Amino acid sequence: MGASHVRRFVQEGAKVYFTDLLTEDGEKLSQELGDKAVFLKHDVSSEADWKSVLDRIAKDEKKLDVLINNAGVATTGLIGELSLEVYHKVISINQVSVFLSLTHALPLLKNSGKASVVNISSIAGLKGIEGNVAYGSSKYAVRGLTKVAALEFAPFNIRVNSVHPGIVKTPMLDTVPKVEEAATAIPLKRVATADELTNVVLFLASDESSYCTADEFVVDGGLMTR
Repeated sequence: MGASHVRRFVQEGAKVYFTDLLTEDGEKLSQELGDKAVFLKHDVSSEADWKSVLDRIAKDEKKLDVLINNAGVATTGLIGELSLEVYHKVISINQVSVFLSLTHALPLLKNSGKASVVNISSIAGLKGIEGNVAYGSSKYAVRGLTKVAALEFAPFNIRVNSVHPGIVKTPMLDTVPKVEEAATAIPLKRVATADELTNVVLFLASDESSYCTADEFVVDGGLMTR
């Protein structure tokens, strides 16, 4: 999904700083899109890396208009079987990263004058799903972080919203069992494309959503109605 976001925002005229640990993939996308897409290697669970990335943006741009917290990993495992090590890894990448992002990006967001933050949660942050204790915990937490940040950031004209995808066609699906079986339960009878999520993220980043903050945008093909 991140690559889809980067491509679309560049197409819309934005200069995008995007990050990942997958250096080869990141540099390839940056070369494809030109100087409007700047790739930086970044471990989102590292506070030092967040400071480094945001220092670079501060040096180059002095402000940040849009912040998208998109990084995430999924794992499955029942309570009583999932190890603490795996649980901590998921929480660190999916949840702690958003806290670090909000904490260290705030000065640059304030400098924007009218910034937007989009946190990618999940429908697993809206309902309990068996076997998803780590992922579900982290995505519920992203939902809570969004609500608190929206309240605290509103005086600075910074909007904060969360997006809750259902099943999206990305490499993460390789870690989820019985995806095709699950897709039959979706009213639209298919999984989403990454671009369909990007459309919602773009809306929330733009002035067209100027009165939306602390809100939850579900993009699941109707799955939550089941």
